[in-house]
Amino acid sequence: MASRFTRLTTAAPKLARGYAAAAPAKPPVTLYGLDGRYATALYTAAARQNALEAVEKDLTQLQNSISKDKAVRAFLENPTVTGQAKADGVSALLAKAGKVNPLTKNLFEVLNQNSRLDQTTKVLSAYAELMSAHRNELSLTVTSAKELDKSTLNKIADSLQKSKLAEGKKLLVSNKVKADILGGILVEIGDKSIDLTVSSKIAKLNKLVTGKYIIQNS
Repeated sequence: MASRFTRLTTAAPKLARGYAAAAPAKPPVTLYGLDGRYATALYTAAARQNALEAVEKDLTQLQNSISKDKAVRAFLENPTVTGQAKADGVSALLAKAGKVNPLTKNLFEVLNQNSRLDQTTKVLSAYAELMSAHRNELSLTVTSAKELDKSTLNKIADSLQKSKLAEGKKLLVSNKVKADILGGILVEIGDKSIDLTVSSKIAKLNKLVTGKYIIQNS
């Protein structure tokens, strides 16, 4: 499997001549899965060439384009489209994005050659995760039944920033609205969560009541 990522980690030799030789940069976190491998290989190649932010900018723009256009995503994920047709489609997508870093172009070429363009959105998300860790950031998502005002979000973020859950990292705060939680909040920080929703409390209460009923009638 490692050979599939060789072109990414040794990409653009002509460009490499313009940079001093350096040891491969160690990714800030370890990602698993096929998408994690491609993203890690790209991160390593970009770090060698001092192009982490340039590649991130390209991928963010491409991710937005793919998200907005369902036809593009369907094209990338369609296994019946020939390699050449996909190569032409990818070229058009990159051309629409404007001037992109050679490493960005190389990523899509490798994904197409390995018949992995269906993993594109996952790879782009994985690279974003690596860059977030690179900047010592940690996502904080607060889900509520109604949109929370900025003051409330700041209070929640300030409280968690001082806790061990934040691990001393910069919190990236976002608010999701989900009416079916009924009330309260669901806090997700990194890979941890704190469920303080009304729907959760009702579910626990129903389970407790149902359990007692079964015991009393058994």
